[in-house]
Amino acid sequence: MSEIPTAVRPPEPDFSTLTAEGLRAYRDAENRFRASASARAILGEPDPGAAITWEKIALPGRDLPVRVYRPAPTEDDDTAPRTGLPLVVHVHGGGFVGTAVQCDWTNSHLAVRLPALVVSVEHRLLAPGSPLVDAADDGWDVLQHTVRHAARWGADPARTAVFGESCGGLISALTAVRAREAGLALAAQVLVNPVVDVTETMFDHPSVAEYAYTPTRALPLLRFLQRLAVPPGTDARAVSPLYADDLSGLAPALVVVPTQDAVADHGRRYAERLRAAGTPVRLSEYPGAKHAFLTLPGVEPQAESAQAEILEFLRTALVG
Repeated sequence: MSEIPTAVRPPEPDFSTLTAEGLRAYRDAENRFRASASARAILGEPDPGAAITWEKIALPGRDLPVRVYRPAPTEDDDTAPRTGLPLVVHVHGGGFVGTAVQCDWTNSHLAVRLPALVVSVEHRLLAPGSPLVDAADDGWDVLQHTVRHAARWGADPARTAVFGESCGGLISALTAVRAREAGLALAAQVLVNPVVDVTETMFDHPSVAEYAYTPTRALPLLRFLQRLAVPPGTDARAVSPLYADDLSGLAPALVVVPTQDAVADHGRRYAERLRAAGTPVRLSEYPGAKHAFLTLPGVEPQAESAQAEILEFLRTALVG
């Protein structure tokens, strides 16, 4: 997806009646906006010290786009790309809508300031015929590929982290579990406002009731996301990290929770489960912040503080 000079943001649809055709139209228009210069006022400007490119990864049965962020070469670097960088595999939020471009501000700053190679997964979006398991496979397959081919990417596979927001936080949490099961050692996981429960209990958390319709109409969106994520016949627990049988031995976690968020209790409960399993976890709450605050530095004053905390956490885990 290329950046677009200008675009108009579409109105949010009625998710209770949205058809497959309507979803495609809304998603395309919304993603054009998020990838446009018009959106920079709210999504933030990328760090000018980052080199940002689109690349494709050849995976079984598909070629998947990834957005790659590196420290740009300086005059002192002889224009040669840096090698041996820590690797951060990132998954954007949105679930059925969204693009890696919406996270340029955060990911470019991480790439420059850690410094690190950040690979952001342009995963298959949730839609009829494209359930959550497909998006989860994209996150896992990109992690495996970049670690396996770390030398080509200029990355150090021994210093790898996963990072995601919202539904991307869910995918990142699932990826961390799969990494442990496969014997792939991760140094850290960062989960920002993660949705970690897509079973029927996902709506039972107190924060969902408290913030169902304010500051945004979260409940209809969450119900729509669940219908797409786990169609009939799907085992919802298998893609709900909150209900994973074993959360021990996972990478140390930073769980970032904005408090004015319907899924705030998802993050809180997951942090509790990680802690009970013996996995090191830091739960960090941002009072008054809203769901997508990290990706909205132009309108969310706490985005910079959260970004600084994530940077410090990853620097400790990946750089020392």
